[in-house]
Amino acid sequence: MKKPILVVTTRFVKPVETRIDNEFEVRRKADGTPFQHDELLAAAEGADALFVTPFDRLDAEFFERVSPSVKVISTYSVGVDHIDLQAAAQRHIAIGYTPTAVTDATADVAMLLLLGASRRAFEAQELVRSGEWTVPRSGALLGWQLTGKILGILGMGRIGQAVAKRARAFGMKIHYSDPHQLPEEKAGDAVFHADPLELLGVSQFLSLHAPETEKTHHFLNAKTIALLPPGAIVINTARGGFIVDDDLIAALKSGRVAAAGLDVFEGEPKLNPGYAELKNTFLLPHIGSATVESRTQMGMVALDNIKAVLTGKPAPSLVAAQTE
Repeated sequence: MKKPILVVTTRFVKPVETRIDNEFEVRRKADGTPFQHDELLAAAEGADALFVTPFDRLDAEFFERVSPSVKVISTYSVGVDHIDLQAAAQRHIAIGYTPTAVTDATADVAMLLLLGASRRAFEAQELVRSGEWTVPRSGALLGWQLTGKILGILGMGRIGQAVAKRARAFGMKIHYSDPHQLPEEKAGDAVFHADPLELLGVSQFLSLHAPETEKTHHFLNAKTIALLPPGAIVINTARGGFIVDDDLIAALKSGRVAAAGLDVFEGEPKLNPGYAELKNTFLLPHIGSATVESRTQMGMVALDNIKAVLTGKPAPSLVAAQTE
């Protein structure tokens, strides 16, 4: 039987690459570089499916022009804000994603950022690596403990709940805001705030885990930062577009926000250079899901979505159609 044609936009971990080669006729750039917009459209001519990443922007114009042979596109991510879902639905192209595969890995990184920011890990590393570490002084590099502090979680989905579980082990008190209040068996002792602005007022630590939408884009700005308790610490493993960078940088410079731990940035891989100039930032290059286990599972789920759609079977995780 002839293998379905799959356009692949990047390289994946070995088990995923092996499955791709075994089950599909593969189209990808020979030099390993990403497809440009028109190159991806050309590669999709006559193809059955596309396997993409968040760096592949599939807008309305893309779906107007993409080959009618394409039946399914699966993205190697939880977020789907890089895909025009309404345009995809109008072309009857199924969109797959990987909502469960990244939960634990991303929650681990959120805690890494939380600890790194609160304990001034960047400054401490810099001191050791520069050779400038001398006899410790009692007042040197004083950070902030997690025990007894309130962690505000904006977005209490799978990842938010996993972060809450980890933070409780550090003795933190959990408050959260989400469009839907969790049932008691999932919420436990977490305090619900229907209004996210009320959540900000109590969040000594604020961790962002909601999807980026028109409502959440640039949610954290000068006005909302002013609602945080003085000296709050901000964590972001969701989307860079949540934050107005210049406003957070100004708050970090003034001390209004004590520190920030960031794994995602608006316009990444480029980031506002103001962050790199600050000592009180703990910065990572979007590695929330970067474990062998998570990246393997993500790839397998993405391929499961593709195979299911092409064979007329139920897919593990498709995005609901976005038609008007």
